[in-house]
Amino acid sequence: MNPRAVVKDRAIVSSPGVALDVTRAWAARTLRARYQQSALGWAWAVVQPIAMVAIFTVVFTRFVRIETGGVPYVLFAYAATVPWTLLANAWSDMAASLVVNLNLVTKIAFPRAALPAAALVARAVDFGIGMVLLFALVIAYGVPVTALWLWVPVIVAVLLIFVLGLGLASAALNVFYRDVDPAIRLFTQVWFYASPVIYPSSLVPGQWRWLYYANPMAGVIDALRDVLLHGRPPGITLVAAAGIAVVTLVAGYAFFKRVEGRLADVI
Repeated sequence: MNPRAVVKDRAIVSSPGVALDVTRAWAARTLRARYQQSALGWAWAVVQPIAMVAIFTVVFTRFVRIETGGVPYVLFAYAATVPWTLLANAWSDMAASLVVNLNLVTKIAFPRAALPAAALVARAVDFGIGMVLLFALVIAYGVPVTALWLWVPVIVAVLLIFVLGLGLASAALNVFYRDVDPAIRLFTQVWFYASPVIYPSSLVPGQWRWLYYANPMAGVIDALRDVLLHGRPPGITLVAAAGIAVVTLVAGYAFFKRVEGRLADVI
């Protein structure tokens, strides 16, 4: 950590350089702690989504048939499970990031937002590994690679912006109300079924689509499936998801900065 950030008082060090240093260092530390003494190591980054997809594939191809537009269900489910796993894991990690690092928050002055940001970066590395496997599966199943794949970084950026805003707000809120973490776990389970992870969004009745796409994960997942699996550009729902993501980040960051000076006293 940058020694300029280690001071005796609790003043917030706002230098962008310090924030980047802390984020990078803490993300690397998190990754080392997660995988250093693990037998499977980085393989754990894809074990969870693969296990989920395996269960979904058995259930929704053997017992309950779901129409996927001619796309093998393995690809259909995995293309949604990878971004969903990032949201679920990163949101939980970010919400807990300040509370579990009590000594840092109370004894060292640095931009507190670096801790939830570092939690997101660490999970984004896992997400990157999952995306590489997704590309490999798509190619292995004979789906052609097209220029539409250039949309993928845009879709990922929308996802990361949304998760960052959500995580910043939750991290700060969790300091004041410790029931935020179990609430997130419960809400995530409900949210999962309100998103097109195991089923296509086309099953949602037309009169409810406007409400359904107020969920930005629906727009992100549909867009990823469109460009990788269906060979078509993202729909207008990605624009809606991007707008919600930006609003979430602005609101989440504003709330975090508003209460940042009180975090060390309350925690």
